[in-house]
Amino acid sequence: MPVNQIETQLEAITTTIAYLEKKGSCDPEVLKELKNERTRLLKELNVH
Repeated sequence: MPVNQIETQLEAITTTIAYLEKKGSCDPEVLKELKNERTRLLKELNVH
């Protein structure tokens, strides 16, 4: 997967996580899955 595409996905996930945390009415399991995906993308980019 091209780096730019990974960065775009990372940005979208990070924005979504911030929105859901601010809203405060999110399913904790969904939030956990998004954070896991963000961590996976960071590792793929070697930014962990």
